[in-house]
Amino acid sequence: MILNTGARTDTAQYYSEWLLKRFEEGFVYTRNPLFPNKVTRYELSPGKIDAVLFCSKNYAPILPRLHEITDKYRTYFHYTITAYGKDIEPGVPDIGESMETLIALSKLVGKQRVAWRYDPVLLTDKYTLERHMDTFARMAEKLAPYIDRCIFSFVEMYKKLETNMPELTPLAEADKERIAEGLGKIAQRYGIYLQTCGTNGDFRRYGIHASGCATLEILGRANGCEFKDLKHKGLRAGCHCIESRDIGAYDTCPNGCRYCYANKSPQRALENYRKHDANSPILLGHIESTDTIIQGNQTSYLRSAARQSSLFDGE
Repeated sequence: MILNTGARTDTAQYYSEWLLKRFEEGFVYTRNPLFPNKVTRYELSPGKIDAVLFCSKNYAPILPRLHEITDKYRTYFHYTITAYGKDIEPGVPDIGESMETLIALSKLVGKQRVAWRYDPVLLTDKYTLERHMDTFARMAEKLAPYIDRCIFSFVEMYKKLETNMPELTPLAEADKERIAEGLGKIAQRYGIYLQTCGTNGDFRRYGIHASGCATLEILGRANGCEFKDLKHKGLRAGCHCIESRDIGAYDTCPNGCRYCYANKSPQRALENYRKHDANSPILLGHIESTDTIIQGNQTSYLRSAARQSSLFDGE
């Protein structure tokens, strides 16, 4: 089983104490977002987890104790650093600080386990194509020695975003072509493997690869292990990643990013964050008497589970 810690909220930044406690105690509960009274329990022993996926905009809070996870589990880290400021990402550190934290993370876990995410790419009167190219080039030059790859995607114009960001310039196909061409040239200049995320078009002519962000091939190469040759079902339509189990919760990330899909509102997310109990086995709230708890399916994707896990569980 692939454990996902960061698709629904920024666990590494805001809930690191809770996450580390879950690994220490060896189990976690997660609530079904569509059916809140249905709760799934997952065992977190190294023999039950093939790899742990992270995605964050600030790993600084968890870095001092991250070895408690990386010493025992296969891991892969997505680090999102964009061109935007506090006007769009209020709770995110500035670019310079974020780059220094990424470098510290890379030195700790190895560059083969770190992917820089430059997404979503959006346009406004302030964040123009030229600004994206200048910022991306500056970051690429500094981050190239410390990353496995860079992943980008274009913003999805869902209905809530039209309300949250009325200043957005709709992305025409010509805009996407110009952005992709520019990013591709910069990535090639600094020797960065650049790929798209999800259904974001075919830009191979610019040296841009089309792949899932978290495939078994990526995880296997990063951790020196071999996975089975399986079809990747993805997490949503158009996704090419391996299926994973997320232990986070929606409406819990206080970053306040205006393009965020995981929060109904920044106010609700902040209220939930304040209610969080780091000692609870579930990220938001507690297990209730009305909850139905089931044991999650934790089938291994490793080619030889017993042999491949020996490095991590002492077998």
